[in-house]
Amino acid sequence: MSERRRLLLVYHTQSGNTGRLAKGVAEGARRVAEVDTAVLRAFDAGVDDLLACDGLLLGTPENFGYMSGALKDFFDRTYYPCENRLTGLPYALFVSAGNDGRGAVREVGRIATGYGWKAAAEPLIVRGQPAEDDLRRCRELGEAMATGLALGIF
Repeated sequence: MSERRRLLLVYHTQSGNTGRLAKGVAEGARRVAEVDTAVLRAFDAGVDDLLACDGLLLGTPENFGYMSGALKDFFDRTYYPCENRLTGLPYALFVSAGNDGRGAVREVGRIATGYGWKAAAEPLIVRGQPAEDDLRRCRELGEAMATGLALGIF
């Protein structure tokens, strides 16, 4: 019997919008029974959580055209302890944006490149208050990521 795959969802929310997106992503991921999904706020996630995962979902609001300070703090705390230990880790990003979200996507992508991670999906950007269609897309993202892990695609 093979070991269960682990999916880690790390997010930050201030207004609640990114939290709603994270809830949708987690619901989708948890539809895949063969994968264990852990959901942590960025300030609560650390090196051990990151090293224990087989796939990563990241959620952030767009703050001043950038990712949240909490997600950046997560990266700052984990980068050197995890350096060269997570090469090829599949990840996906979702952004709650007040503007276009491109700055947050660009900067998270640069950091992910530094870790050696590989994007498993296109970034999901939701502008403004999440509508039901946005939450459906979040569930699809979570389910696709978990399915990819379960099937060994990632």
